[in-house]
Amino acid sequence: MKIEIRKAKERDCPEIMDLLHQVNDIHADGRPDLFIHGCTKYTPEELAEIIKRPSTPVFTAINGEGTLAGYCFCIIEDHADSNNLRKVKTLYIDDLCVSEKFRGQHVGQALYGYVKAYAKEHGFYNITLNVWSRNQNAIRFYESLGMQVQKIGMEEIL
Repeated sequence: MKIEIRKAKERDCPEIMDLLHQVNDIHADGRPDLFIHGCTKYTPEELAEIIKRPSTPVFTAINGEGTLAGYCFCIIEDHADSNNLRKVKTLYIDDLCVSEKFRGQHVGQALYGYVKAYAKEHGFYNITLNVWSRNQNAIRFYESLGMQVQKIGMEEIL
């Protein structure tokens, strides 16, 4: 399948919103105590603002017919003002989603590869992300790309 990866445009918002529903429902299946089925992380207005901001690049994967097959939301983290961290720039992947229709067709690998090239080209030290422990498919996917555990978040439900 032919895939074009590019920065998101405002016209992509309706299709991105559809995928935001899909990823939210995956989280709601794993953690119904935290996530609400049928909702999204961002409103359409918030999404439009995120796409405009240079500090939050969003990349889209578009198939040969012009359909949005996936996205990757990123946040640029600059530790230049930190007292205890090295002065490095991190590209944090806030959200990576491949449409249910396109899973298993290497869209996620293409998105990650593009983001990795972008990070190298722009002088980032590393790429980081968080993944829910109950999302074993995502964990295996990220490990297959060469990512490894950096830190572990823990909780106690009261």
